[in-house]
Amino acid sequence: MAEKNVRWGILATGGIAAAFAADLVDLPDAEIVAVASRRQESARAFADRFGAPRAYGDWESLARDEDVDVVYVATPHAAHRAAAGLCLEAGRNVLCEKAFTLNAREAAELVALAREHDRFLMEAMWMYCNPLVRRLRALVDDGAIGEVRTVQADFGLAGPFPPAHRLRDPAMGGGALLDLGVYPVSFAHLLLGEPDGVAASATLSEEGVDLQTGALLSWDSGALASVHCSITGGTGTTASVTGTLGRIDVPAGFFHPERFVLHRDGRAPEEFTADPADGPRTSLRHEAVEVMRALRAGEKESALVPLEGSLAVMRTLDAVRERIGVRYPGEERVPAVAG
Repeated sequence: MAEKNVRWGILATGGIAAAFAADLVDLPDAEIVAVASRRQESARAFADRFGAPRAYGDWESLARDEDVDVVYVATPHAAHRAAAGLCLEAGRNVLCEKAFTLNAREAAELVALAREHDRFLMEAMWMYCNPLVRRLRALVDDGAIGEVRTVQADFGLAGPFPPAHRLRDPAMGGGALLDLGVYPVSFAHLLLGEPDGVAASATLSEEGVDLQTGALLSWDSGALASVHCSITGGTGTTASVTGTLGRIDVPAGFFHPERFVLHRDGRAPEEFTADPADGPRTSLRHEAVEVMRALRAGEKESALVPLEGSLAVMRTLDAVRERIGVRYPGEERVPAVAG
């Protein structure tokens, strides 16, 4: 694989799949060779749009395509377990959109399948691969703001979304938490790891999904994180992390920032900006580059988006859902989570 293009399959043809495919086309060492959808006409139209030679009207055919090095699973998260599992069982490597799955049990099943079949698996948490976010974490890890004490992050969309929209549909894993809240929660995990305690409150829809959720995450060290998500109002999508020696503020779009500001006690603020050479701030190319790097190195998971980290985020999301009382069809109850 080190001497040839990495051959991608795209499973699902929605907006996020199109955004990812557009970024793949711009990478000289990536090639889209196959597309799959539940509808042949959708797969064919997508394949024609991005120059893929093969279009399948079912997922199984893509999973069995031995000319595909890695499959990007871009379905709604309610189908991630089925789609990614099918590909792993067929011997394909997988990059799976976030939220990784509906719950931690399903996520653990995917990780077990990847290890059983000796395949690469990564959650498509593009925020973790963003160069400026990586710079922010490096500063925190190097002690630039001292010991982390608080993290704050929010992500809300204005809506309103009608009851038939996927964000309101329990069968699709609807609600603010898994679609939007995964970003603030993952940001807190990036800086502090898995929390020891979880408290949460939410406003639920008539369908039983969360319209907005606020959670307070706590660590035995005394650190706290306040995270919020909403499909009822557009928030600032900002984040900040405060330590014993300073603070880092990330303005709007914290999960794909253009800049952030480091405030250190007794010093002038320092602004860090994205390198134009890294591409547009909305680019998904960095996660694709990380997948291809790992595949060429023979790695089965990414150091930037480790599987245990994805499992930990899913455990936290489960804990939040348990506290706010959101369950999806087929779940007898949200799996019990300590904390």
